Amino acid sequence: MTIKKYIPTIELIPFVRSILVINSQEGQINRVLPDTAFAMAFRIRGEVAYIEGTENQLLPSMTISGMRNAFRLIGYAPKTTTIIVLFKQSGISAFYKPEMHELYNHSTSLDTYFAQTDLSILDEQLQSVSDHSRQIKAIEQFLISKLIVRKQDPLVTEAIAKIDQANGHIRIKELIKDLYISQDAFEKRFRKTTGATPKQFSQIIKMQAVISQYQKNPAILDIAFENGFYDQPHFNRTFKTFTGQAPTEFFKTARYW
Repeated sequence: MTIKKYIPTIELIPFVRSILVINSQEGQINRVLPDTAFAMAFRIRGEVAYIEGTENQLLPSMTISGMRNAFRLIGYAPKTTTIIVLFKQSGISAFYKPEMHELYNHSTSLDTYFAQTDLSILDEQLQSVSDHSRQIKAIEQFLISKLIVRKQDPLVTEAIAKIDQANGHIRIKELIKDLYISQDAFEKRFRKTTGATPKQFSQIIKMQAVISQYQKNPAILDIAFENGFYDQPHFNRTFKTFTGQAPTEFFKTARYW
């Protein structure tokens, strides 16, 4: 399997983090950890499926996925090519007006949110060329045509920055106090923009920090305590939900993106 990362066109940079082209010639199962970004996947050829126990759930050719609180196993059939658009933390809200929290822990066909006629035209464009740069350009033009807002919510942007800076280890009530807004109003606004509650969002950031910090300091329990876990069993349970593996197993063998 090869994964190539591309920087989006300048018009999409405020909303899109990166675009990935995944080619699987032999077929592979990939572990995908929870992230604070929505993703759109455009399958060019082959088959892609979520693997849940002994069952495979085939994904539509164009799929949108929200945030999740647990890992996923994704199976790529031999000779599969997929282009994935990874949005920035609140970037998805620029393209779709209704609240996106309904996609928390879910994936669905892209035609749930966008007109089938537009998607059919895009699919024809993707299938008519074999050059990845031209395929990416077609996807970018589709997204640009769907932009409904061109500025991020400044309050939510500030909240995300504070959560990121604290590696997710932050009290939501203290965060709200600093932003001078009621808890109910803030949580509705945050969830509408990001697709998750502040607590769900912070938990993902916290676990990402744990994994990132391990590369510099292999003392995993020290990292756990520094990130607000008070005992080993609690940390182990949370870690296994997040990655699907115990900490020692994950850091020894895991392949993920």
